[in-house]
Amino acid sequence: MNSAALILATGLGAGFSLIIAIGAQNAFVLRQGLTRRHTGWVVALCAISDAVLIAAGVLGIGVVIETLPSLVTVIRVAGGIFLLGYAAMAARRVVKGGSLETAALNAAPGLGATIATCLALTWLNPHVYLDTVVLLGSIANSHPNPDRWILGAGAMIASLIWFTALGFGARLLGPLFARPGAWRILDGVIAVVMATLGVLMFVTG
Repeated sequence: MNSAALILATGLGAGFSLIIAIGAQNAFVLRQGLTRRHTGWVVALCAISDAVLIAAGVLGIGVVIETLPSLVTVIRVAGGIFLLGYAAMAARRVVKGGSLETAALNAAPGLGATIATCLALTWLNPHVYLDTVVLLGSIANSHPNPDRWILGAGAMIASLIWFTALGFGARLLGPLFARPGAWRILDGVIAVVMATLGVLMFVTG
């Protein structure tokens, strides 16, 4: 394996290690994939957003973010409020119950609402900035040009692969989530994850 391929593989590994985790963004992509509502848009927005943030990290924007704690605080508070609201909606779905068919009917009413939710879950999460801009940016900037961009490209590819697999692969679970009980469990997990992340945004600096 030559040097460029090794650096690309390093970026892929770093990207996957940070992206593959139970979080607000992944939970939303999974749910949209299961309901098959605007999945392509959601996958594209998540992958493009990650690419922009990773590029910002390679450019060294992470240093600027670390010197503006007030900006991170604003994002954290807004993100916490949004996540708690989303958790409440998921909890309501647990109480009401339903199946894959009813979930699809009760999904975001239109493309605009879906895009807005996706962007909020991505850009109002300070951990996204820490993972992509700061952490991946630091890893990339430990390499000289053009190697840092090769590493960044690897992380971007990892993001694209993951969100595509999560969004479009979710439909394979369709038969399971045709059962109301399975859908209740998923929404329960989403509610707990969203609420936990929302609370953590308020109590952690």
